[in-house]
Amino acid sequence: MTLAIVHTRAGLGLEAPEVQVEVHLSNGLPSMTLVGLPETAVKESRERVRSALVNAGFEYPLRRITLNLAPADLPKEGGRFDLPIALGLLLASGQLPPGCLEATESVGELALDGALRPVEGVLPLALAARRAGRQLIVPRANADEAALAGELEVLPADHLLEVVAHLLGQAPIPPHRLSRPPAATQPLPDLAEVRGQFQARRALEVAAAGSHNLLFAGPPGTGKTMLASRLPGILPPLTDDEALEVAAVRSVSGLPLRAEWGRRPFRAPHHTASAVALVGGGARPRPGEISLAHHGVLFLDELPEFPRHVLEVMREPMESGRIHIARASHERRYPARFMLVAAMNPCPCGHLGDPRQACHCTAAQIQRYQARLSGPLLDRIDLQVEVPALPPEQLTANQPGEDSATVRKRVLAARERQLARGALNAHLAGRELEAACGLSAADRAWLAAVLERLKLSARAYHRVLRVALTLADLAGVSRPERDQLIEAVGYRQLDRLLKG
Repeated sequence: MTLAIVHTRAGLGLEAPEVQVEVHLSNGLPSMTLVGLPETAVKESRERVRSALVNAGFEYPLRRITLNLAPADLPKEGGRFDLPIALGLLLASGQLPPGCLEATESVGELALDGALRPVEGVLPLALAARRAGRQLIVPRANADEAALAGELEVLPADHLLEVVAHLLGQAPIPPHRLSRPPAATQPLPDLAEVRGQFQARRALEVAAAGSHNLLFAGPPGTGKTMLASRLPGILPPLTDDEALEVAAVRSVSGLPLRAEWGRRPFRAPHHTASAVALVGGGARPRPGEISLAHHGVLFLDELPEFPRHVLEVMREPMESGRIHIARASHERRYPARFMLVAAMNPCPCGHLGDPRQACHCTAAQIQRYQARLSGPLLDRIDLQVEVPALPPEQLTANQPGEDSATVRKRVLAARERQLARGALNAHLAGRELEAACGLSAADRAWLAAVLERLKLSARAYHRVLRVALTLADLAGVSRPERDQLIEAVGYRQLDRLLKG
């Protein structure tokens, strides 16, 4: 047999399109030609594969070798094609029996001695192989990750010799089995440690219940960061499908998968982060912080310290729940359904409105500082809460607040009501939102007057309705009433202050 075809997959973000490694041997001077839009690391596989085959004791075909990675217009990156290329050469040269790889996909980088090295992005590849109904040969270091795909026969190997012995039937590789990864055991910070700040705690609970975006504003040291860090502790654990989506993003980012299995991500980038670091990109587009926070929390401390153009790139993903990165030769799509939680000081010195210390900023400095947050960005933040300085007697009182477990029960109950309607309130579309709220004529007239007086935008109006619906879910009533509408409008006060 002088023509062989081996199945593998490329890595395009969270997509893993199939690639056929076609190997043809013909008469002529010994040479190897590699085609199919390979980048540098793939071109270098020729030398790795040659050395691996020779050092493992196989015969390297001294003929004219043509390697085609089909489809030809799909970019190929990384060392993941080493093992499929080596198997294709063995199959084309008759060192492997025909048909032994028809129902098998393989991936892995080869060392010069034939050992298999792990590669990134194996989980999306494994999910695609499962859908195709094929088994998957992977480096042993990638076995646990591949087995997360579920009903997939994963065959782990440490060396090329093990793979060949399995295909020849000499030493079959037992399929790798992985029980459900253990849930994270490290305890999360508890809300009971937060003293006072009842309005901020209430806003945190509302945000968790409806997956709403949240902004804390107040002087330094009032507990804004402390409150934000307690949010994961009142959120429900990830479902199995959500955990796989989160793991897939971490897989293509080269991050460990199992340490935080089942726990919602909490990402807190520094304010010096670039736009590419935040939303993703680069020469080879990779996920940014908004994708790493998928199904979790993105916490931006010192929000106005982020460059304005960096914050503005989040506006579209906050609405759509995904990010589309397009470059001259690359295009990637990543999920980005996250909760934005931000904290900021009211002015550069931080003491505007602080009774403990006078503010020394000029009006122009305050205006420039607050102007770093655009109106469209503020419109997308549902809950905007002032976090004032606590009086000393409340700060020193030995009275712990309500713990996270108690709050989480109310959050779970409210989310169950929302999921019974079809989606969390933050993700309801306009028509579905209006139908779920079912406001009376009197409440509609009252809300219209409030919107006119406060000069809120149409987007802010829908944000108010979503928050009011979440408040109704927490209260256990079927639709928002006047009390819930008043509270929801109250969470837009900071919006009016900063835009005024």
